[in-house]
Parts: sequence; structure tokens; C-alpha cells
Amino acid sequence: MNKFERQSREPADRQTLPADVAEELSRLPTEVIDLADAPPLAPPAPLAPDEVRTIVISLMLTMFLAALDQTIVATALPTIGRQFGDVSNLSWVITAYLLASTAVAPVFGTLSDIYGRRAMIITSLSLFVVGSILCAVAPNMPILILARGLQGLGGGGIMPVVQTVISDVVSPRERGQYQAYFSSVWMAGGIAGPVIGGVFAEHLHWSMIFWINLPLSFAALALLLPKMGKIPVFHRRREVDWLGGILLMASAVVFMLVLTWGGNHFAWLSPVIMAMIGASFALAATFVWHAGRADEPFLPLSLLSGTVVPFAIVAGSCALGAIVGLTVHLPLYYEVVYHLSASEAGLALIPLAAVSTCGAAIAGRTMARAKHYKRVAIVGTSVAALCGVAMAMTTLPLWGLLTLMSVFALGLGTTFPVSVVSLQNAVARSQVGTVTGAMNFFRALMASFAVAAFAAILLMALGADISLAGEHHGEVSSIPVADMTNAFRFVFGAAAVLLATAALCITIMEERPLAGPTTRQVEVAE
Repeated sequence: MNKFERQSREPADRQTLPADVAEELSRLPTEVIDLADAPPLAPPAPLAPDEVRTIVISLMLTMFLAALDQTIVATALPTIGRQFGDVSNLSWVITAYLLASTAVAPVFGTLSDIYGRRAMIITSLSLFVVGSILCAVAPNMPILILARGLQGLGGGGIMPVVQTVISDVVSPRERGQYQAYFSSVWMAGGIAGPVIGGVFAEHLHWSMIFWINLPLSFAALALLLPKMGKIPVFHRRREVDWLGGILLMASAVVFMLVLTWGGNHFAWLSPVIMAMIGASFALAATFVWHAGRADEPFLPLSLLSGTVVPFAIVAGSCALGAIVGLTVHLPLYYEVVYHLSASEAGLALIPLAAVSTCGAAIAGRTMARAKHYKRVAIVGTSVAALCGVAMAMTTLPLWGLLTLMSVFALGLGTTFPVSVVSLQNAVARSQVGTVTGAMNFFRALMASFAVAAFAAILLMALGADISLAGEHHGEVSSIPVADMTNAFRFVFGAAAVLLATAALCITIMEERPLAGPTTRQVEVAE
């Protein structure tokens, strides 16, 4: 008898299975899978260049909204305070947005991997629009603060979802160029925000800084939604670990409050701050404990390990912390040392903000052509670290400082495309949203930490009363130039340390090949 012959003459429908086989079959899952959750039978047709262009433009407009609303309120705060007769709580108008947007970044990233990009971009923009309307019609300061928090929930979801959608429609090799475009939009929104807010508050009405979000949001959705059906689907339906998400958000909010209140409302070693630090660490430890035991954790700890992801997150976070920390505190330096007015000090920040986008563009184009794409970021961050050391060791005329600051920003900007694309290239497609949300989360925390750390350095060196927002309770003219120069040597040194750390992380990070068209194909496409 060969193995293909029937081993029994009895009909098949009357045969009984052996006991061990029957037991094994009984343990097989009998769940019926909904076809809506199943992957497509055939890959979707590739997007045409004009469709990619439309999607990118709509995403850039969406990101411009999020960047604009982080700064547009600042110059309108005095007008808002006078109308509501409440100046003591004005800082919460900005703080509520920052707290909410930072806390929900990993939430939207993870949910986009579960429910899809379309659902999350609609949700984030809807929350943003509703929050904007409530801000515009707010009758008093408490309602305005709550509405800003709601607006922050939507704004915080925009950044990770936008970066995730780009990863769905553009290959890793080409993605660096697009990341550079988005970096320029983010910087443009940050620079234009205070100008637009001041114009609206002075010549129109402060509520216009919120009403303007409506037509821009609707335009972004009108451009994006018709094309979303053609975007490849990589999300995977699973149970949402809400407990893990709540623990992570709670830990972040408490930590951000520590950075906001420490040194301002409370002394750093006060019982309130120490208790909040302990609560933040306890919540974070509970999150780690829960993530290690959950079947489907909200943020898998294994996702943050390996030879790429942790180094890319630290490098990008250090670079962002350096540029944000300097942007917040440099106006004080310009006013005291170079005797610039407030508006002139604001203009002097343009080289730091604008030139960094040039560095991002250079790195993005290099990634599309070079096999060893890390080198541009290693050189850039190393040069930026050396510029920080030079600024810390020498006192330069204004033109010399601005020149050195431009070189510093050029090198710093190369970090962002390399870190983002490397990180997304290192994980499964169904986890890109989760890891992108985590990256934005840690970047925001580092930016807040850098602002607080630079302020603490200045407080220790000067002994003056300087707020994190750069508004001086004491007279600026009372601070000796020599004291301010010496104090900022430590600030520039701290920025150099952050960039040296970024350079080290990018050097250690594994350089994995990027999928995408060859150099010849990229050049033909252009």
C-alpha cells in the first residue's frame, strides 16, 4: 500500500477520527472574520503624481494649522486679558493647548494603526474645528482655556497622522524630501503665528485668530478626503489598550506641568513640585508594568528598542530641544547684549528658524540619492555642536553671531528627515503610526524640558526673575551685559551638548537600506 491509497474500505463520512486528532481540531479557533477587516485581495493601484501632489498640499495645509495655533495666540494675549478682565490666568491659554497636544500625540498615532488614517485625520481636524469655534465665542477665560484644551486635542493628532499618511504614499527613499517640505511649513507657521495674531488683535478682533481656522480646515479636508480612498491601507484592527493610553497621557501631563510650574509658580525643590515629579514617575512606571503584561499594549515596549528607533528618537528630540530652547530665550540675549527692541529681537530669530529648513532640505535630497544617507546628518549635527561650542567660548558682534547661528541651524536641520525616515523604515507598516506618534510625544517632552533647563541655567547664573515665556518681570536694562554674556555661555554650551548627543546617536544608529526608486529614477521624475 502506498501513501496515496485509502487505508480503510469504510466510506469517509462514516469514519471516526482518532481521539487525539479530534481533541486538536476542537481547540482550533472558530471565529468568523469580518471581510471589512481583511486585507485587500489585490494591492491598490499606485497613486498618480498629481494625486500625490494633491495629498501633500492638503497635508501641508493641515500641518500649517497645527503650527500656527501654537504661536498665534501669544501676541493677542494682552487684548484677551483686557477684555475678560483676567490677566493672572492668561498663561493657561497657551499651556492648555500644549498639554493636550503633547499628551494625545501617541494616542492618535496608535489609533491610526488600528482604525486607519482617514478616520483619525477627520477626528483630529473635527476636534480642532470645534475647539476653534468654542474659543472664538468663549464668554470668559475658563471657557476659553477649556476650548483651547479641546483644540489642542485635535492639533496634537494632526502632526503624527500627517507624517504617517506621508509614509503610506511615498517610498522611504523619497520621503526625506517631503519631510523637509513639512519642516519648512512648520517653521513658517511658527514664525507667521505671532505676526498674524498681532495684526488680528490690533486691527480686527482677537476671535479672528480662531475663526481663520475654519476655512483652512475645510479646504484641507476638501482636498484630502477624495484621495484618501486610494491611499494604501496598512492598519490592523485590534483591541485598544485604553488603560495604557490613559496612564501614558496622565504621566505626560503631570510631567509637563512640572516643567511649566517649576521655577515660576513653585520653587523646584518645593513639596508640590517634588510630589508631582514622584506622581509622574509612578504613572510612567505603572504604564511600563502594564505594557509588559498586556496582550496588545497601547505602546509596545519592544517597538522602542532595537538598533534604530531609540537612537532616531533621541537624536530628533535633542535637535528639537536645542532649537526650541534657544528660540524661547535668545530674545532676552539680543535685548540685553545687543540692545535690540522686542520686534528686532524677533527678527533676529529668523536665521535660526528659517535656515534649519534648508538643512532639512539638503538632508532630504541626499537621502533620495545617496546610499549612506546618515553621513549628511552626522556631519551636520557635528558642525552644529562645534558652532555651539564656539558661541559659548567667544563673544561676537551681532552679524558674527547671526552668521554662526545660521551655520548652527543648517547643521541642526539635517537631523529631522534622517531621524523620521529611519525610524519609519525600521518598523512594520502596521506600526508606523504608533512609532510616529511616540516620536512626536518624546520630541515634545524634550522641547519642554530644554526650555525649562535653559531657564534654570539662566536663573542660576543671573539670579534674575525670568519667566519661561521670555517675559521679564524685572527690568531688562538692570541686567549687566557681562552677566548676561556669561550666563548664555552655559546656555550655548547646553545646546552644544544636545547636538553632540544627536550626532552620537545618529552615528550609532543602524543605517538600513531605504526602499524606493533608484537615483536615476528620482532624477528622471524630477
